[in-house]
Amino acid sequence: MEHNKNYSAAAKKYNVSYQQVYNWVKKYLSKGESGLKDNRGKKIENRNKSELTDAEKTELELKQARERIRRLEAENFMLKKLHEFQRRSIK
Repeated sequence: MEHNKNYSAAAKKYNVSYQQVYNWVKKYLSKGESGLKDNRGKKIENRNKSELTDAEKTELELKQARERIRRLEAENFMLKKLHEFQRRSIK
């Protein structure tokens, strides 16, 4: 692309749309080479943490917190049932 950013010429050369070239340049300028990697279909938790955006890091932390809450709620439920069972067995 050099410095003149001739999107039309690049689009013709690589047989892609003008918009595609524009998007590639935009991603490259904002995230560097890692911005050009195809991450479609990859779960956030399976990607390299250093490549995640701040929004993706926050989303991952939120997902992990929700999973932890779900596990703790299940554990709490089981402990209550165990306590109830033990209390009934003693009587």
